[in-house]
Amino acid sequence: MNKAEYYIESLELLPHIEGGYFKEVYRNDDIIDNSALPDRYVGNRCFGTSIYFLLKNNDVSKLHRLQSDEIWHFYDGCPVKIVMISPRGKLIEKVLGLDVANGQSPQVLCPKHHWFGAYLTDDSSFGFVGCNVFPGFEFQDFILAKRERLLQEYPDYSEIILKLT
Repeated sequence: MNKAEYYIESLELLPHIEGGYFKEVYRNDDIIDNSALPDRYVGNRCFGTSIYFLLKNNDVSKLHRLQSDEIWHFYDGCPVKIVMISPRGKLIEKVLGLDVANGQSPQVLCPKHHWFGAYLTDDSSFGFVGCNVFPGFEFQDFILAKRERLLQEYPDYSEIILKLT
């Protein structure tokens, strides 16, 4: 069994709607009442959540956006390229990995309202990461990108949009 399959099996990771595999490993018990949250949220939220997330081979994390910030943490495998499109239309690329001398970072922030997705820097490998969301993740805050819409809005980024949608 290869290392990616080992993590998937041992940690009971499941296929994720955005691609790859995941498992929620932490959901804070404390609740923030909706009245104390910004208007973009509908309903209460927990303080924070954490998942394991794994990409293998040609898997990608499809472009999506959240109502909250998400922080990615590198654990194992090859570096992961995270691509973001800001609300103002700026393309941002970060590499999640441990080679900090060459521009990689062990943590990458994906700010709220940015379209973001990810892929492996070596499509014959895997990337095992963790993701934290504050306030906590709820699927109602998750929007999966529609390819045609993004291609119309950001034609200069068509190559990456086609890859990650």
